[in-house]
Amino acid sequence: MLFNSLHFAFFFPLVVAIFFLIKPRYRQVLLLIASYYFYMSWKAEYIILILLSTFIDFFVAKGIEQSSDNRRRKFLLMISVLANLGILFFFKYFNFFSSNVQDVINIFDINYEVPVLQVLLPVGISFYTFQTMSYTIDVYRKQQTAENNIFTFALYVSYFPQLVAGPIERPRQLLPQLKSKTSFNYTRVTSGLRLMAWGFFKKLVIADRAAMIVNEIFNNPNEYHGWYVIFGSVLFAYQIYCDFSGYSDIAIGTARILGVELMKNFERPYFSKSISEFWKRWHISLSTWFRDYVYIPLGGNRASRPRWYMNLFITFLVSGFWHGANWTFIVWGALHGFYLIFAIIYEKPKNKINEKIGLNKVPWLYNKIQLFSTFILVLIGWIFFRANNITEAMVLFSNSLEINASQLSFDLLDASGNQLIASAAFIFILEVIQNLQGSKEIEDWMTFKGKPIRWVFYILLIATILNFGIFTSNDFIYFQF
Repeated sequence: MLFNSLHFAFFFPLVVAIFFLIKPRYRQVLLLIASYYFYMSWKAEYIILILLSTFIDFFVAKGIEQSSDNRRRKFLLMISVLANLGILFFFKYFNFFSSNVQDVINIFDINYEVPVLQVLLPVGISFYTFQTMSYTIDVYRKQQTAENNIFTFALYVSYFPQLVAGPIERPRQLLPQLKSKTSFNYTRVTSGLRLMAWGFFKKLVIADRAAMIVNEIFNNPNEYHGWYVIFGSVLFAYQIYCDFSGYSDIAIGTARILGVELMKNFERPYFSKSISEFWKRWHISLSTWFRDYVYIPLGGNRASRPRWYMNLFITFLVSGFWHGANWTFIVWGALHGFYLIFAIIYEKPKNKINEKIGLNKVPWLYNKIQLFSTFILVLIGWIFFRANNITEAMVLFSNSLEINASQLSFDLLDASGNQLIASAAFIFILEVIQNLQGSKEIEDWMTFKGKPIRWVFYILLIATILNFGIFTSNDFIYFQF
């Protein structure tokens, strides 16, 4: 089920109504049934995978908590990790490895066909797998007590607002909220509705509109050059941001209405002045997951410089691979790892250069340069991320350098030109609002003026969604991960 579907428009109000009408002791069961229905409406048989992860991690965590034998505890933890990663590998990465093995075999002219699976990637598998693994690992680390109620734990794994695309929640954040009693709160509900509306604006009005141009350019890389590729890449940067942060806003708003506060997943990432800052603002639930469960266990920055660089690089390489079974994602992750390592090495020379030329004495200019350069680096990475393969990514890079002034006319009267103008206008509106928003949460910013101005904004927002939204039930980008 998609948030941007008629199905959800009937499903969610019904769940909310029943949730607040029934007694609190029945609410977990309601939400569990609703969550399973939410997932099964996509492909019913894949609910077995969620149930399998749920039962394995519930009983493994109980065994870990009850055991004082470190070898047994590690053995049980390995059962959980291998079972979850095994499921993930089978459905998401098996064909990737098979095709690469086949390529190697073909080099040696060996007559053998490596098996390929004809299976559909279960939606959200990377998200709920990481969420349930974090629970078992935290129990092993004695940072989390094992849950005694299997229904509560099952809801933690499958909670529908964030089941298929996050935020990836931690057990100590989500489990207590799922067990707490919630009463109807007008302020909380309206805050959730505002955040959902903002998410729908980003998804339907900006992301899905930009996708029309992005898909045309990236699916036909040989046909577009110069400014077309540059504009297409910038549009993809906003498409993926508005698509994914829009989903997160809807998920957080949905959960808030039901009395649960999910973690913030995005913090205006294109306002970052460094790649390090970008990763503190982009997909926060995933970046902190990799920090806590990959980077720090590898040794983090508490090691020699070469080892520290290696830890960073491995973490981002794994992060890239998490996003998809394609060399483009691996290169994207490696590129960001290289960015961070280079930034660490270049930090002192950069400061000396800035002092020498006096750039740090003009903070507004220095900030703009940092913002622009960071966005360019991120944009380069997005080309790899969106390209269908490495070859097409290199074609797009090559074509983007073929710039001439005559291309600026851009055929603004054709259909693509109209979509470009509309996309640019709405992106401009987004940036203006995010600038005005400052450090405030967007739903809090919406209420900072008097009631008349506030309601004018609400009406304009809803009217914009209804009039300019692309209602084609487009999947959210991160569903593929």
